[in-house]
Amino acid sequence: MSTVRRGLEPLIPALRRFARALSRDAETADDLVQDTLVRALRAEHLFHGGELRTWLFTILLNLDRNRRRGLSRRPHLAVVEDVDPPAAPTSDGTGRDIQRGLAMLPAEQREVLLLVTLEGMSYREAADVQGVPIGTVMSRLSRARSALREHIDGERPQLRNVL
Repeated sequence: MSTVRRGLEPLIPALRRFARALSRDAETADDLVQDTLVRALRAEHLFHGGELRTWLFTILLNLDRNRRRGLSRRPHLAVVEDVDPPAAPTSDGTGRDIQRGLAMLPAEQREVLLLVTLEGMSYREAADVQGVPIGTVMSRLSRARSALREHIDGERPQLRNVL
């Protein structure tokens, strides 16, 4: 049995957790994990040592990016109902509030925040998964934490002058 096949099963819970956090939908997350595992098994001959966890998370992240890119090309249809607009969201510090804050983050910031905080990856591992320099990971993480903190505290993000 190859290194990839032996190492896949223990990583499935972490892949599912990350996929659910990225997609915010259990069915989509399960599809992402399944596609990740299929691609990893098909391409196991391309894995030449290194960190299997990082390799699998990179595959999953690329699949999610491709999924989002495909969704952005489709028209978004929504049912319009004649109801009162919802009240302005308030910050109550609950898990729901954190979920809303995560949803408001740009994808790159949300990805790095989830990799480092949820999956416990080092900055180097997160940089390898995202395919960016470690300084970019640190910057994205700092911005994501600040934006999430401001959201939870109920502050509005500051506008930047563009002159």
